[in-house]
Formats: sequence, structure tokens, C-alpha cells
Amino acid sequence: MKIKYLLATSVVSLSTAGLMATSASAQSTGTVDFENDVIIVTGGRTVDVGGVEIPNTPKAKQVLDEEIIRRQRPGQTVNDIVNLVPGVSFQNNDPWGSSGGSFTIRGFSDDRISQTLDGLPLNDSGNYALYTNQQVDSEIIEQVNVNLGVTDVDSPTASAVGGTINLRTRQPSDDFKLTGTLSAGSTFAKGDNDNRSRLYMRGFGMIDTGDITGFGTKAFVSASYTRYNNPFNNYGIVEKQQYNGRIWQDIGSNGDFIAVAGHYNENRNNFFGSFSLDSFPATKADRFYDINFPCTVEAPEAGTAQSDNNCGAEFDRRFNPSNTGNIRGASRFTLTDGLVLSVDPSYQYVKANGGGDEELLEQTRNVGGVEMTGFIRGRYYFGRDLNGDGDTLDEVTGHDPSQTRTRRFGVISNLSYELNPDHRFRLAYTYDDANHRQTGQTSVALLNGEIADVFPVNNGLVTVDGFELNKRDRQSYATLHQISGEYRGTFGGLTAVLGLRAPFFKRELNQNCYTTSASGFLDCVGGVSAAYEAANPYSYDAATNTVTGSAIPQSRTYKYDDILPNIGLTYAFGSASVFANYAKGLSVPATDPLYDSLYFPENAPGVQPVPETTDSLDMGLRYRTGNIQAQFAGWYTRYNNRLASSYDPILDESVFRNLGRVDKYGLDASIAWSPTPETMVYVFGSINESDIQDNVQTDVCSAADITNGVAQCTAVGDPIFALTAGKNESGAPLWTVGARVQQQFGDFELGAQVKHTGKRWVNDTNTRSVGGYTLVDLDLRWNITQNQFGDDVAVQLNVTNLLDKLYVGGFGGDLDGNSPFVQIGAPRAASISLIFGY
Repeated sequence: MKIKYLLATSVVSLSTAGLMATSASAQSTGTVDFENDVIIVTGGRTVDVGGVEIPNTPKAKQVLDEEIIRRQRPGQTVNDIVNLVPGVSFQNNDPWGSSGGSFTIRGFSDDRISQTLDGLPLNDSGNYALYTNQQVDSEIIEQVNVNLGVTDVDSPTASAVGGTINLRTRQPSDDFKLTGTLSAGSTFAKGDNDNRSRLYMRGFGMIDTGDITGFGTKAFVSASYTRYNNPFNNYGIVEKQQYNGRIWQDIGSNGDFIAVAGHYNENRNNFFGSFSLDSFPATKADRFYDINFPCTVEAPEAGTAQSDNNCGAEFDRRFNPSNTGNIRGASRFTLTDGLVLSVDPSYQYVKANGGGDEELLEQTRNVGGVEMTGFIRGRYYFGRDLNGDGDTLDEVTGHDPSQTRTRRFGVISNLSYELNPDHRFRLAYTYDDANHRQTGQTSVALLNGEIADVFPVNNGLVTVDGFELNKRDRQSYATLHQISGEYRGTFGGLTAVLGLRAPFFKRELNQNCYTTSASGFLDCVGGVSAAYEAANPYSYDAATNTVTGSAIPQSRTYKYDDILPNIGLTYAFGSASVFANYAKGLSVPATDPLYDSLYFPENAPGVQPVPETTDSLDMGLRYRTGNIQAQFAGWYTRYNNRLASSYDPILDESVFRNLGRVDKYGLDASIAWSPTPETMVYVFGSINESDIQDNVQTDVCSAADITNGVAQCTAVGDPIFALTAGKNESGAPLWTVGARVQQQFGDFELGAQVKHTGKRWVNDTNTRSVGGYTLVDLDLRWNITQNQFGDDVAVQLNVTNLLDKLYVGGFGGDLDGNSPFVQIGAPRAASISLIFGY
């Protein structure tokens, strides 16, 4: 029997431990190659301990490989698995991983963390959000590489100032083999007394062709299907189907290759389990609730004005569908001795939306004496019969999700040169071009309140004037050209890494609606309308920098660039090393604040939103031997122009707040120890602090404020501030600590892991917080036999939230509000999986 999964691994032990930057720390082929085969300082090298590896690089990094990934629930989102890394905090919206979640690293939210798949960026190209329910199946992942600080020099990111997560797809096997997983499970939570089935089912299958030509041509293809009931109420089913594949061709015998991978994922799920904090369940039983389902919308009746009776209006009836796919190329070519070229091209496609019930009006809207159709002052006017009853008197139940379609091309290319075994150089060029289309088509609801097509964009409703009505209608092009270089040299026990990247970002904005406020509110009337403009004349007062009326549809281009150094050192002594790294970061504003700025003229002072910048420093100590991997790191980030955001699920929009300068700092530590070949102990923890430097202005005083005795108001025009100076940022835990223990007993392997997530501030004024919570998970694996391919046939039990803890899940934080929307933490759940070769 093969002994696998979180057992101590071997070490080539010479006079000292290997102090070598390994491929585990990288994302693109060029970075993998540049950091691989780096000089082995004293002759040996260590590998992982029980699936945990701490690469010896100047940056604070940690790697989880197959040994630990395979012990988690099959099909679980990879971001839940990364929750085992210090500094990381993930709140899963359900136990199974296909409904999303909230994520931070060192207090940075997911829109400031770059997540890549073989170098391909997975963050949204518009708002940089990360959708954790759309990640690749865990069975095809070889490694998860977490950079706790800054990015690699060739990273194709416009926003990552808080670290990276790099997913690496497995290589196809040299031999023919079959791999499969069948899983079934359910929630087993206290208070779940309604006897409704909340079953979970998943199947996964993969075929490796082996070498089909005799000279290194190999491939794999895989498919999975997941289906389960939402864990909290009487409505909603999550369905997910996914397909992956990769073909690989070796070139010669020196590591050169060409590979092409493909991925396609379809998610169909609803929003659920979200409440204002003031309405959060008081008991475990209160987590389970009914919504108004089934129901019937008001029936059409000629000559009678129907109204929306709220059938289908519940938050839980909102769909969140997505179709995503990508093609990823990777290649390595040795041009001559010491000179290597790598090229990683990619293409990805996204079609997704989120939103729900809305009232659609058959009437027109009077605007300045003219009857008009369109999306005007937040309402939908069609001017025609929508429900087929022969009149135009009705308010019809409909749907209006926010639709996004993205087509994105990219390439990461590296040319590296090894002068001698102690000195290496590389020059990289990175290109990323995203065509980002955002619309808001509508559709009429079915009689039961359901939506006929989860993508109204497929056949959007048209007004009597003949245009497709949208609540938003905009097109942006986000383009990155980046040149970077890096030198790596070894001088005895000292390794120095000197890097520089120069990104050039361009954001071309095309707004097809009228902008009615600095907060980005819109009126969409099917293009340019002289009648609308006459009723809402645009005026800008340069003296007061104020606008009245509506800004016309327009196009505008913003450019951002910077020079970003990245300097790091490691020094080895015996089995230990010290490391330090300084890096400068840049985060370009997301599309929402850029579009909001169109309310002001292009020449208005300060009209172009300024980017965020960071100065980050990591320093720490590592100890690496054959049975111990340990790291202790301190870090500090000075964050300028911190633009924070939180998502309002009812309004279906993100709310931004500028916190100015924020100093962030903390400690991370972890140790993985394998005292015997059958035992592994892993302990990790972190402290995350932040310090907002100034109070944030929220308004100016009016006469009414003075009359009502509003604090800070003594005269009209006085500024009103939220008292944020000296406070922590909201939304992220102040500290976390966790552990995992695993023991093998013959054919059985038992694992247990625990993580405590500390207090989180609800707002940036730190007047309200939510308490910490502790989650315990168990896994038990029985290795029954080996199949004909030499891999395990096993049964695996996974239990998550064993103690059925009631806790506040993810939320985005707020400036000074008291009751943001929060998720219910995932309840206790268990699954059992039959595993063939995994």
C-alpha cells in the first residue's frame, strides 16, 4: 500500500538543509523556471512536510500541495483549503463551496488579492472581485502557492497590493490511468427539525491518456457535476458542472515543453443566508427559515391596473448564474546554453449576473412635458403591454440582474539568462486586455415568480420605442502593458533578488447612459435624447466644483503607470535562514469609481480617481529540515489612498469609501512537524492590525443639521467627519490561530483541524464588532486497496463545523454604519466519498 497524505517526506540530507527557491513559489512558467534550479547553497534540499512547504524566498510564502489538498472535502473551493495558511481568513457561504464566500489575506480583501490559475488572472477585470464558487476542481490542482505579501514581477494584475494565490494545474500522467470521486452528504445541524432534504451530491471523473506518441505527448480530461439544496431555507438548488483538460508535449530532455489547458464552468445558484446584522439569527434553530414559496404573481386582467404582489421578491429568489471558461498556454524553449524563453498566452470568457425581482411599468414617464421610455429615476418605463392583457396600465413583476460579459486576452513572456550558477537575469513582458461589457436587461417573471431564463441578456425586453431597456449600459476596455526585470545572485550564504516592474494601465470608458449624480446613479433612455437633456440641463460651476443636471453619455480614457521596485534578501545559516523583502505596489481604481467620475467634466480638478499605492516590508526567520518546516514573519504595509468597498446585496451595488492613509502590520507564524512517518502536527497563527491615520469626511453641515444639534455642526458648510483616526479597518479578523493533526493507523488515516477566527470590527469607527468563532473539522480515510494503476481506492469521510457553531460569516465592513449585511456561517455538514485513484 502507498503511504500518502500528510506523512513526513524524504530529505536529501547533506551538511546543511537545502536553501533553495523552488518552483512552489511561482505562478507563470517564466517565474517557475527562474526560481527553479536556483543554486543549491549547500548541497541539499527539503521538500514538503505533510503537504506544507515553506519556500526559501525573500517574500513570505507558503505552499499547500496534493498531500493536504486531497484530505479536504473533494470539490471544496480552493479558498476554503487556503484557510489553513496563516494570515488568511475565509468564510464559506455553505459547506460545499459552490455558493461563494468572503476572503482576506493580512486584512486585505479579495479585490486586493490576485488569484491566478497557471498565471491566468481570475479576479474580475472591472471591480477586481474574486468569485470563489467558480474555481477549478480540487482534483486537478497540483499546488496552491500563497504569497502573503506582494506579487511576482511578471504578475498581470491591476489591483493586487495584498498578496497572491497561485493555483497550478497538474501535469498529465506519463501512464494511462482513471481517477474518480463520488460524494454524498448533508447538513446535520441543530435546529434543523423540518425534515426537508438538504442533500449534497457530486461526481468527478478524469482520464489520463499517458504517453500516446512515445515522445512525451500526454493529456488528461475531466468532468464533474455537483448538486445540492441550499442549507438554510425551503428554496434554492445549487448546480455546477465543470470540464477541464490539458495536453502536454515534452521537447527534448532538458525540461522544454508546450502545453495547452482548457477549463469551462457553469454555476447555477441563488443568494441565501444574508441578513442585516441586527436581524442575525439568535439561535441555531433560527438559521432555518421559510420564504414565500411557492407563490403566484397577480394574474393579468384587461382594463385593470395590476401591481407587483412581491411574489419572487425575496432575497433568496435572486439568481447568481455564471458561465466561465478559459484556454491557457504554457511553453519553455531553450534557445542556447543558459538562455531560456517562456511564453504563456491565455484567453478567458465570462458571462454572469446577479440581481432579482423588480417592478416593470407599462406606462411612459413624463420628462419635461415629453412622454419617454427608459430607466428613469430608478424605475422601468416600457410604454407597452408586457403581460399580454391588452392594456398598458400595469406594474408587472420582472427581473433586472446586473449583467457582465468579459472577453480577456493575455500573455506572460520571460527571457531568462544564467550567466553562471550564481547569477541569473530575466526580462519579462506582460500583456492583459479585457473587453468588459456591463448591461442590465430585464425580463417578465413567470406566473410562479420564477425567471424564464437566468440570463435576460439573451432576450432583453424592448420598449415601445424599439430599444432594449437597461438599468446600465457601459463598455470598458482595460489594457495592461508591463515590462519587468529581475536579477538573482548568490554570494555564499546570501541570496539577493533585485526586481523592477513598470506597468502601464489604460482604462477606456464608454458610458451609454446619463449620469445623474457623483455616486453614479443613471438614467438610461436608449442613447442620446434632446428632450431628456432639455429637461435635465447639465451645468458645472468651476468655482464650487459642483454639478447640476445630468452628464451626457460619453467616452473617456484614463491612464496609470508607475515604477515598482521589489528588493529581497535571504541569508542561510545551518538549517535556518533569515529573509527580508521590500516592494512597492499599485492598485488602479475599479471601473465603478471611474464611471462615477464622468459626472464631472474631464478638465475638472481632481476628476481622475487616484490609484492606491503601497510600500510593503516583510522580515522573518525560517527553519527547514526533512521533518520540520517553520516560518515566523513580521510585516508592515503603508497604504495610501485606501479605497475600501462593501457590497449591498439588496441594492446590488458596491459602496466605496476612501480611508486615506492606512498603516497595516502584523505577525504570521507556522510550523509543520512530522515526529514519525505516521504523524504530522501543523500549527499556525497570525495577528493583523491596521491604523487609519485620519478622520474621514462624510458630509457638510446644513442649516437643518445645526437646528437639530448634529455634532460637529456650528455653521453651514462645516465638515462632518466619521471618527476613524487611530481605528482598525473593518471586516477582517484581528487575529487567527489554527492547527491540524494527522495520524495513520495501518490502512486508516485520521485528521482533525481547528481554527479560531478572532473579533472583527463591523465599521471603521470601531463602535461595533462581532465576536470570534472556532470551527473544528474531521476527516477519516480508509485506504481499501490499490487499483490496477497503482493508486489508492479509498473511502473518505469529511465533517465540517463538527460542533455546529453559530457564527457571523462574511461581510464587507462599513464606514460608520451599524448594521451591514452579513452571511450566516455554514452549518455542520458531513460527506462520504468513494475515491478511485485520488
